Amino acid sequence: MASSLNGKVALITGAASGIGRATAVKLSKLGCALALTDVVEAGLSETAELCYTEKVIVAQLDVSNAEQCDLVVKETVEYFKRLDHVFNCAGINPTAYPILELPEGYFDKLVAVNLKGTYNVTRSTLSHLKEHADCSFVNVSSILGQRPSKEMAAYCATKYAIIGFSKSMALELGPKGIRVNIVAPGFIDTPTNASVKAGPEAVERSAQSVSLGRLGQAEEVANAVAFLMGDEAKYINGSVVEINGGLAY
Repeated sequence: MASSLNGKVALITGAASGIGRATAVKLSKLGCALALTDVVEAGLSETAELCYTEKVIVAQLDVSNAEQCDLVVKETVEYFKRLDHVFNCAGINPTAYPILELPEGYFDKLVAVNLKGTYNVTRSTLSHLKEHADCSFVNVSSILGQRPSKEMAAYCATKYAIIGFSKSMALELGPKGIRVNIVAPGFIDTPTNASVKAGPEAVERSAQSVSLGRLGQAEEVANAVAFLMGDEAKYINGSVVEINGGLAY
């Protein structure tokens, strides 16, 4: 059976590595044309080479910059003549800070990228998504967008906010036939994961808190994203899909 995503166009932020890259590869397998963006330009070409389609364009994008978002989206629509799905994956992973040691600049950067970046891309793309044409947004939150963690106040704030923002989007856009859903990954084995960066002992500690006994793979998040964009999820709107291997709360 042909994929319902065949022939569709998806824009992905944070596509140079990790979950963004894995999702690009997955969607390309399903027949999507892709606009791949990331603030780190170096990895975008490699992601494009891994994809199963030649219908790919790449662009460096700082999602915290509204003007850049407008320009990249304009170029995407001019090139492909359409836009169907948006994966807001760009974000900054957490660093632990006690409240009184939390640098103001770090707080501002998390809000600018994780939260306002999602808003900027949404605002730039929304008018290009055709109503009642199976279009959708999938936004990335986190397990820390559903439960608090000490010394993670700034990151939790942005990821809780993504869920609230996305659920409000779903209520507003649902009548137009545009769906909005959220993925909330747990410990995923990506280059920017805090445990992975800290080394094998930290990875093992993280894995021990998961009932499946391991970190997740970026491809496993990508599978969920592709599902939420496809016809199989046509009645799923405003939902948070946890991808955490059975993490103990």
